[in-house]
Amino acid sequence: MDPGRPELIIFDCDGVLVDSELLSCRCLSEVLAEFGFHLGVEQALALFLGRSTKAIDHHYRDLGQVLPVEFLPRLKARVLETFAGALQPIRGIGTVLSELKVPCCVASSSDLDRVSLSLDVTGLAPLLGDRIYTAQMVRHGKPAPDLFLHAAEKMGAQPGRTLVIEDSVSGVQAGKAAGMTVWGFVGGSHYRGRDGQAILSEAGADRVFAQMANFWKDA
Repeated sequence: MDPGRPELIIFDCDGVLVDSELLSCRCLSEVLAEFGFHLGVEQALALFLGRSTKAIDHHYRDLGQVLPVEFLPRLKARVLETFAGALQPIRGIGTVLSELKVPCCVASSSDLDRVSLSLDVTGLAPLLGDRIYTAQMVRHGKPAPDLFLHAAEKMGAQPGRTLVIEDSVSGVQAGKAAGMTVWGFVGGSHYRGRDGQAILSEAGADRVFAQMANFWKDA
């Protein structure tokens, strides 16, 4: 695909549109601790970056541990409360979205309530409208390609002419499995002190960049 002329650009939400990954992983660590499970923020990032909450449940089940039924509702409430008071957009993303000449949408592992709140709080909602697709809408979440294929189908675009912007290994893998071009973005606060270029390149990203101001630069 000529990256300058995609039919569709699919943006992940967390870590690409909004700087949420550290906030959400801190919430996860705190809520797990309240139920007697100890997981540091760095461990949470390594295990669950770009994954849905189902992945958390599956992880502990694989360890022979079962999370209480109250866990996920409490985690969701904590994340929404934290986002409402502290979430910020990724620097420069508003300009990128407002200047795009091709259709775009969001495809996120987070649930619809969380994505909608994230976009409302950061002022990005008017730039994306109802073009939001989440892991709730497909059988298999990232790193499976289902969500990206679903979004492309709904938007009327061919996978081979679709560009995905992702910040996680699982997201990059999902985009590549869908037959799409994938650019890795490492400008979120969760990549401070981490070699995001190496992490996402190894996952298969076709390009890795760190500033939305350079969205089309050297593409």
